[in-house]
Amino acid sequence: MTQIEDFFNEKNRVESITEADYLRIKPYIETAKAFAQGHSAKEVMEMGYGFYLNHVPEIEIPMLTELNQAGFSAFNATPREDKMRCLMSYDFHILSNKKKLLVNHKITPLLLNELGQVWLALCTVSLSSHKEAGHIEFRRMGTSQHQVYSLTEHQWIPQEEIKLKPEEKEVLVLSAQGYTMKEIAEKVCKSIDTVKFYRKQVFEKLEVENITEALSFAINYGLL
Repeated sequence: MTQIEDFFNEKNRVESITEADYLRIKPYIETAKAFAQGHSAKEVMEMGYGFYLNHVPEIEIPMLTELNQAGFSAFNATPREDKMRCLMSYDFHILSNKKKLLVNHKITPLLLNELGQVWLALCTVSLSSHKEAGHIEFRRMGTSQHQVYSLTEHQWIPQEEIKLKPEEKEVLVLSAQGYTMKEIAEKVCKSIDTVKFYRKQVFEKLEVENITEALSFAINYGLL
């Protein structure tokens, strides 16, 4: 059985944090509280990694412990000047009222210590646009660099970025604004069949099945 200690090892040990560093985090904590839902910030802080042991299906805990180590390795391997622009994203289930919710977890660095290690990060949770756990990615925002973590090979693998054409982005943006297919066709001066073709291309590129999933994916991964 996984224990809290399993989340810690040499790779994710962060040291050299001063009292002055801790004084800097108050604004970040207050901001996080403003967005927090469900468990309070204090409850989550007190649970620490225990949150996963209590609220994630046991079968997915080994994946999270592996990702914890893989994530620190990826951030540590990134040049200091790029670390603040990195983002790690993955999906896992949370048990809520005896139901399983598939959520997407994003981790973005907020503060580095004097050694350039990430010691404070913002973790955001939203409903996933996928159907199963996994989909582990590491990105440097504003660049074409993109890696996917393989749970079978236990390593990060470089991947080609998904690129949407201007027309495909326009159809997505207008869909997000609530316009119907007919209205979108009129706005972009194209036939409805052409708009449907653009949307079909988006679905195939993003590997989703409907416009809701496409919008969620595009927004989550900064494609718009």
